[in-house]
Amino acid sequence: MSLLGPADIRQLAERLGVRPTKQLGQNFVVDANTVRRIARLAEVGEGDLVTEIGPGLGSLTLALLETGADVIAVEIDPKLAAELPATVAQRAPEAAARFQVVGSDALLVQAAQLEVAGRTPDALVANLPYNVAVPVLLTLLERIPTLRSGLVMVQAEVADRLAARPGDKEYGVPSVKAAWYADVRRAGAVSRQVFWPVPNVESGLVQFTARPHPVTGVTRQEVFACVDAAFAQRRKTLRAALAGWAGSADAAEAALRKAGIDPRTRGERLTVQEFAELAAAR
Repeated sequence: MSLLGPADIRQLAERLGVRPTKQLGQNFVVDANTVRRIARLAEVGEGDLVTEIGPGLGSLTLALLETGADVIAVEIDPKLAAELPATVAQRAPEAAARFQVVGSDALLVQAAQLEVAGRTPDALVANLPYNVAVPVLLTLLERIPTLRSGLVMVQAEVADRLAARPGDKEYGVPSVKAAWYADVRRAGAVSRQVFWPVPNVESGLVQFTARPHPVTGVTRQEVFACVDAAFAQRRKTLRAALAGWAGSADAAEAALRKAGIDPRTRGERLTVQEFAELAAAR
């Protein structure tokens, strides 16, 4: 299979009249070794249905197809979405039947749009736009319950937040909400030099493996509302931070004690299971 190199990327972009934009978070990977590394770390292959978000000009797409996996890509840019099938047909003709593209905003796409032969994706592998990486990841985890694993490239700071554990300085809302769906961990760093244009920030790889949601008698939305309130004022104890959520500081303390949590604790100390138990105790 012929992957895309720096010259290929620039020539293709020039032919299409494409100029990477900050608005869409477009930084194209121009290094074949990097996309092959991502595909390898994602541990996908024949029999897997992978969804890729923001495939751009197709660098990572080709590496994923090279593993033998089926790929369904979601691309918001209509010009890029229209060109992707031709790129695959030219550079990986034997894999063309295993590739589909959906022209959509990843924040709006529904699981039914990603269905292939009665299946929805079981893996997510993507270079996520820096400005919407967290909402895109959380949205897909919510809407595609068949996802069992994934590997995403995001801004290094975002990677730290997603993979943080209780007590870490980076631990916050993204950490807890991602943990609702999966076990999340850092899977390495990516040099900014492999992108065109070169971004001003470092990138990191985040790997996740789906796991059962925390056991609770309340909805995910109720748990997430508790999480949002707990971190809205990080320096405050949970008794104070959750006063608005619970109705009063006394009501917050009562819920905390019922859940077995010290009211003087701060949100960054609680696991997602403890947040679920706290939401149920209100």
